[in-house]
Amino acid sequence: MISKGCEQCAQGGKMVLFVYGYCDQRDCFYCPLGENRKNVTQVYANERPVESDEDVIAEAKKMDALGTSITGGEPQEALERTCRYLRLLKDEFGEDHHTHLYTGITGGRENMRRLSEAGLDEIRFHPPYEQWGDLHGTEWEEILYVAREEGLTPAFEIPGIRAEPEFLDFLDEGAADFCNVNEFEMSDGNYERMQEAGYELQDGHMSAVEGSKDAILEEMASHEQVYFCTSVFKDAAQHRSRLKRMAKNVRREFDEVTEDGTLVYGKTWTSPEELDALGVPEEFYTVKSEHVEVAWWLLEEMVEEGDITEGEIVEQYPTYDGQVVERTPLA
Repeated sequence: MISKGCEQCAQGGKMVLFVYGYCDQRDCFYCPLGENRKNVTQVYANERPVESDEDVIAEAKKMDALGTSITGGEPQEALERTCRYLRLLKDEFGEDHHTHLYTGITGGRENMRRLSEAGLDEIRFHPPYEQWGDLHGTEWEEILYVAREEGLTPAFEIPGIRAEPEFLDFLDEGAADFCNVNEFEMSDGNYERMQEAGYELQDGHMSAVEGSKDAILEEMASHEQVYFCTSVFKDAAQHRSRLKRMAKNVRREFDEVTEDGTLVYGKTWTSPEELDALGVPEEFYTVKSEHVEVAWWLLEEMVEEGDITEGEIVEQYPTYDGQVVERTPLA
């Protein structure tokens, strides 16, 4: 089963709103947050640092967001901020803008009520790993029913450390609507701690951890309310789809959009006057402070014919930070 939030994510249509980098409940050895996100108060909409509400709206529009996933750190530890952004998104984009939130604490009825009233649709609980298998009869069971009573869709979202049948019990009892299991991964933020805990990468894989996948697929993923999200899917499908949505909106007349959703253009230090003299139409170049960006195929042709001495072909993400993927010199 794939939830509405996950369906939008698979289409690349979920904006990720990182609201708060602190998490005081526990220091999970598998926490993937990098140094730029861990224990910070800075808000990010995807890769964009948020300085105003307009930044959040602009980023959502840039990717034609269908909805927003709210994450941290721990969003419930910055509840006022979290609720304010929920109201902002619903006011701007309407009730159909689907919102879900990841949380590692129960929070209680008052938090569930406030989140629901602010516009949250779906809440995904991640109980402490140490309590897996012993959640019945605790606040973790109670909060599932409380969340539903307050108008939220309760669910679990857990890392695929090991197969745990208790989560299936909650589904069969009707306490939770679904359980997402994310393939267990190593990242820059947790690599050292994961190694210390005895985990290793799968052979030939950049992030997936050796070990639990087969058991989870065998013991959990056959349940109709369980969805196993692989690291390959997140990288190859979800991330690529989001880039394509962005690229479509931000591309200039002369940018080429690749199958991966990146932008390709040429970069030269030739003056715009010289480009004009060579007959390059104005819509096929943009003047920057120290260089000119131009259609890559025109630049390649001009360099080959000796009209321009040097340049480079640049491939970059269409994201706010514009991370460059590759540079190919032309001379």
